Amino acid sequence: MMRMQLRSIVLASLALASVLIANAASAQALPALTTSQGAGGTTYSLSIQTLLILSALSFLPAVLLMMTSFTRIIIVLSLLRQALGTTTSPPNQVLIGLALFLTFAVMSPVGEKIYAEAYLPLSKNEINFDVALDRATVPLKGFMLKQARQPDLELFSRITHTPKVNKAEELPMRVVIPAFVTSELKTAFQISFVIFIPFLIIDMVVASVLMSMGMMMMSPVIVSLPFKIMLFVLVDGWNLLVGTLVASFG
Repeated sequence: MMRMQLRSIVLASLALASVLIANAASAQALPALTTSQGAGGTTYSLSIQTLLILSALSFLPAVLLMMTSFTRIIIVLSLLRQALGTTTSPPNQVLIGLALFLTFAVMSPVGEKIYAEAYLPLSKNEINFDVALDRATVPLKGFMLKQARQPDLELFSRITHTPKVNKAEELPMRVVIPAFVTSELKTAFQISFVIFIPFLIIDMVVASVLMSMGMMMMSPVIVSLPFKIMLFVLVDGWNLLVGTLVASFG
């Protein structure tokens, strides 16, 4: 009985969607979706502006991941968990939450510049949206260029066939963003390598002790886990790690 009702609901929904699509296709114009040309340029209606804003919000996760410090932080935290040998602790929600708050702390100077130089004049109608977007791009590009490596910038300049420029600030975002992400990945793995070394030494020592005692059937990972946690707590590992991550952005 429930299957028949569900099938009826699905068929009714499909029929309603077909009617709406047919009506939209037969409509000559949508008065809410209009544009007008004026002295200040093209003006979009409220519906188009809302559509553009909602479309931009769908790219917000990509912006957060690829244009901020989030990439480096979350990779280092994830590899730290693997170095400790705790596969599910801290859980993903805790790591992502910590990475987000650290990202807000690192990116706060950039956000303040964008707010003061782009958003405030736009909210006061002193500049239009295009000018505000150009102003907001400047501090964000400056942050990424400070972290991007010169070989990565040259690589993506060749890939995108970008002409040579006198200053790195003149490079387009299609070159700066992938170069920044590649540099962040390299830096994150470098920091993680340094973190792995002491925990790897503990694993090797425990494995050697177990082999010498003839306890070959016991997993060294289980025995070394409490020692690695104790070492990490004794040296105040979270404080050192967070301080190193934030300081690595200069």
